[in-house]
Amino acid sequence: MITPELARLLIDLSNEIRRQIGILVGRRGSIEMVMVGDQRGITVPDLSRYRTGIPRLRGLRLIHTHLQGEPLTEEDLTDLVLLRLDMMVALLTHGKTDQESVHSAYLLPDNPEKRVWEINPPSSLRQIDMDFLRWVQSLEDQFQKGQRVLPTRRSGERAILLSVSRENRAVLENSMEELKDLAESSGVWVTERIIQRPQNISQSTLMGEGKLKELLVKCMQSGVDLIIFDQNLTPGQMATISDLTELRVIDRTQLILDIFAQRAQTRDGKTQVELAQLKYLLPRLGRKTLALSRLTGGIGGRGPGETKLEIDRRRVRERIHLLEKELERLGRRREQQRALRKKAGIPILSIIGYTNAGKSTLFNLLTSSHFKADEQLFATLDTATRRIKFSIPLRMKNRSREIVVTDTVGFMKDLPRDLTGAFRPTFDELRDSDLLIHLVDAGSPRSSDHIEAVEKILLEMGLEEHPRLLVFNKEDRADPEEMRALCKRYGAVSISALRPESLSKFFEVLGKKLWEVESLGNPKSPDGESELTNRDWFDISK
Repeated sequence: MITPELARLLIDLSNEIRRQIGILVGRRGSIEMVMVGDQRGITVPDLSRYRTGIPRLRGLRLIHTHLQGEPLTEEDLTDLVLLRLDMMVALLTHGKTDQESVHSAYLLPDNPEKRVWEINPPSSLRQIDMDFLRWVQSLEDQFQKGQRVLPTRRSGERAILLSVSRENRAVLENSMEELKDLAESSGVWVTERIIQRPQNISQSTLMGEGKLKELLVKCMQSGVDLIIFDQNLTPGQMATISDLTELRVIDRTQLILDIFAQRAQTRDGKTQVELAQLKYLLPRLGRKTLALSRLTGGIGGRGPGETKLEIDRRRVRERIHLLEKELERLGRRREQQRALRKKAGIPILSIIGYTNAGKSTLFNLLTSSHFKADEQLFATLDTATRRIKFSIPLRMKNRSREIVVTDTVGFMKDLPRDLTGAFRPTFDELRDSDLLIHLVDAGSPRSSDHIEAVEKILLEMGLEEHPRLLVFNKEDRADPEEMRALCKRYGAVSISALRPESLSKFFEVLGKKLWEVESLGNPKSPDGESELTNRDWFDISK
């Protein structure tokens, strides 16, 4: 480790000046830094220029003196963890040679007891000489062995999901499950999910210092360098946590933005995503921290983030202004298209719903299209519009045999405000729709929460009074009796977008609903019967 002679020199100098003295020693014995503190402690300078990367230790050990004969303190162990030191060593002295001793501690790889560190028994100065390089290489091998235990069939980044809140645990668990789906949709391999409900939430780091240390060691033990918070972090919180842990830290909003950056295909979608990302990043450009440099690649750093994180705020604002102008121009073009459809008297249906409800699958079935419809969140980002035909004319005035169906981006609870604002031109499509088809995943245990979330978004958009039809999808995944009770409770109809034969009831109810809309609340014909019967079918073709 160090020679007894060097340890003796440090103790003598420390006793002489009555201040703690510390040295940072490299793996091959080179002294990298010398620090002089006061009687109570020393201050370790910035170590960011030394080797980093969460799977590895720092490559430095801190050796310092304690003047009062006290063993390793809580502050020493905190530095051991947060700085990822190879070892923390304290040279104890009471001013008497026969009472001098050495106390040391090091971090532990993954272990059944979930211990964070190992504190060695005190030893004398004569026992401190050891083959440190071989020992520390063996320790790192144990860390890497624990990291390889994790499944490697996925090539994405590894992350730990973290929720820190005082909300009800059931609510937090549901939200965490959704965050896991979001992370996996973004290509992240989730190694662990952690929920903390502290009595007091730290304004700077959300969690306490002790929990922060445990989290850092857990990331080292599992080879994780990304933390995803379920809560939306302030710029200050993100910078503080990232600088303290040297981990990449993102929140729920940035994860959603990352997914959108991956999925945007059209010019409209890419423009909207870039605008939302820049609005999110703008307040985080106020101070240049380690957190910014860690966000320039990988999950949470796609799209404009890769090239615009380090530019000044003025240029970001200029880019935001240009994007807003571009969205206005694209919005006027969409408005003209909607006006033409409205003038032609073609009914417009928009399929809306919580993300992953099956909207694109239903859209493909109705229009014989082949748009991407994966079983993941936000698989569809860009709006798609197609026409379909009735097999017989609808007996509604000024209506043709055609109908326009629009597939929209999925909704989600607590959708980022900037994202909602950026996609408002897309949501404007809903305002000109004659009918909103609100699709719900009947197989989800959180279907009622999803309905509530969509209704809340419609309220915020001023569409709470817009005509809509509630449809439960994936009825094949639910118990038939429960499905019938659910439909009766909500006044809905159930289908399976994977089974065309299940759409009979849906078409019947849809026809009646369209007639209600056309008749302005008078759904009955003069003879008291609905204008559409079970024989009125759609021709499921373009």
